[in-house]
Amino acid sequence: MQGEEVTVRNHAAAGGGGGDGGGDDQARVMDIYPLSSYYFGSKDALALREETLADRVQRMKSHYAAHGLRTCVEAVIVVELFRHPHLLLLQVRNSTFQLPGGRLRPGESDVEGLKRKLTSKLSANGAGDETQWEIGECLGMWWRPDFETLLYPYLPPNIKKPKECTKLFLVKLPVSRKFIVPKNLKLLAVPLCQIHENLKTYGPIIAGVPQLLSKFSFNIIDS
Repeated sequence: MQGEEVTVRNHAAAGGGGGDGGGDDQARVMDIYPLSSYYFGSKDALALREETLADRVQRMKSHYAAHGLRTCVEAVIVVELFRHPHLLLLQVRNSTFQLPGGRLRPGESDVEGLKRKLTSKLSANGAGDETQWEIGECLGMWWRPDFETLLYPYLPPNIKKPKECTKLFLVKLPVSRKFIVPKNLKLLAVPLCQIHENLKTYGPIIAGVPQLLSKFSFNIIDS
């Protein structure tokens, strides 16, 4: 596809970019495509757990006892809408927002696990799309020192046995693709300026994504 390229700096986060020089900036350019370039459909609903916070804590304790550190992998996927970078989020039960992704299976690699989760939540069943996801760099890691809900964007030095690690990976989209989402989930494109430091709505991990993306320049490619 041939198109006009317009470089847009992401100033949604404090400290918006900068590097050692022009060469570093050039290496941090990210192509993003209009939301209208993609097709969106639906498939059968996913089975979602109905559990209290106490149930979730007990499940985490059982998993830790059996397998040790729990690792989650989540995707940072950016598109263009109204000349502004938007982040793709899943909305669960019309309330909770999530980055696409989920928990790794024991012994599963970060990349293969994220591809599996993206296919489960964003591709047609049996489409064989696992190999079509381009997983980029790890943008950041969040740690859960204990089984309570508190998360840190670093591992506290006094914590020797953290209970959970969540890794955020940049996922690069092609010019077009089909997103097929379970009927009981909503896939939303949310502007970075709305997400930035909005902990009340999106939680600490999602609210921190614009700052993680501040090292990139966005090339908006018009069709």
